[in-house]
Amino acid sequence: MTRRTKSLATRLFLSATAWVVLILVITGIVLSTVYRRSTERAFDRRLNFYLRTLIAEAAQPDDPNDKSDKSERSVQSLGEPLFELPLSGWYWRMARTDGDKPEVRASRSLWDASLPKLEDQGVELDQSGVRLGYVTGPENQHLRMVERPVDLGTEGKYLATVAGDATEISEETWAFNSYLALTFAALTVGLLLTTIFQVRFGLAPLKRISNSLAAIRSGQAERLEGEFPEEIAPLARETNALLDANRAIVERSRTHVGNLAHAIKTPLSVIVNEAGANRGDPFAAKVLEQTDIMRDQVAHHLERARIAARVTTIGTITEVAPVIEALARTMEKIHRDRDILIDAEINDGAKFRGERQDLEEMAGNLVDNACKWAGQRVFIEVLIERSAANALDPILRIIVDDDGPGLSPTERTQVARRGQRLDETKPGSGLGLSIVTDLAQLYGGSFTLGAAPIGGLRAELVLPGV
Repeated sequence: MTRRTKSLATRLFLSATAWVVLILVITGIVLSTVYRRSTERAFDRRLNFYLRTLIAEAAQPDDPNDKSDKSERSVQSLGEPLFELPLSGWYWRMARTDGDKPEVRASRSLWDASLPKLEDQGVELDQSGVRLGYVTGPENQHLRMVERPVDLGTEGKYLATVAGDATEISEETWAFNSYLALTFAALTVGLLLTTIFQVRFGLAPLKRISNSLAAIRSGQAERLEGEFPEEIAPLARETNALLDANRAIVERSRTHVGNLAHAIKTPLSVIVNEAGANRGDPFAAKVLEQTDIMRDQVAHHLERARIAARVTTIGTITEVAPVIEALARTMEKIHRDRDILIDAEINDGAKFRGERQDLEEMAGNLVDNACKWAGQRVFIEVLIERSAANALDPILRIIVDDDGPGLSPTERTQVARRGQRLDETKPGSGLGLSIVTDLAQLYGGSFTLGAAPIGGLRAELVLPGV
């Protein structure tokens, strides 16, 4: 999987994870809130039941013939033993609100303590005529309280209050939240594993396309092969159609270049032959001179057109080592009368993203030029460099050094121009280095001249590598 595909998979996974976590958190908060409110409503129903029982018991008239404390025991407990346990957290109170001397009756659980009033805290009566809220009771207990003002007629007006320990609500909610958290944690893990599975296998076709394109780019394949899912198949078809169209354009360009070369060279040959028949004539000599220049110009520009068509071809890869080694052997034979020693140091696996004959022409010009000017030695170094910014497209660097006289900075600029020669005694047309420059630029590379560490001229060629 390429770095770009990994980045896409990572973004999809992180996005899916964020959404899953966000949805589960929101759902958990909603469920927890709903459950707490449901627990509060059940607790309030219980408090209201005790409140109605308290008011009903308090409203019963006293029976003068009943000498027992049965009614008092019934009011004290309200059916809940916690009302009789001191400071249990469950309390009731009946406080008279009219008269000069308020009468207060309370559960035994309240002991000598008192309860705050919701009315004093600004809690309003609801539609059913009661107040509900949380208060702090004896021993700093957290209580849920319900209070209701009642008019018992001749018995007077009272404020009936019942309070229960709100810890039950908190504990119930905490237990629910714990189970909910465990359930959602397991659900999150399951959803994340499902997401990982979907992302990995869902992006597998894109990974295949990425690998196939890399193979096409490296020259190992010519088309996207294999079956693709319905969503990806159109992309594969269009990519293959683009590759076919590119090859067709290149082939047409090559054909046109060949036709143009044939169409121009034939008339030039006729002119040269006619002028050659009258070599003593100054006009014929001038025609021959200009036709030689025209031939060089035509050859140069046709070569540029041919190469421009070739470099647009996708997937052409050339091994560098065989080309350099063959050039070294050939040049040693050509210059064996001068005993020129050619050393080559080539990076293992160095490859050129282009056609072999173009590499041979560029490297051949440089090595041949170095051998012409070298004293005894020519050194060739081939490097593959990968930058952190563009690790997918390495750079091929070919360096040719000689131990000859070298060139000054001005001479280096002059010699790179097309047709320029500093020494007419050396063979050549002066087009070699300009052809190297043009070829390197067409491949998106560069060509520079400098001073060699071994004393002569350094020619450095930078090209796209693999």
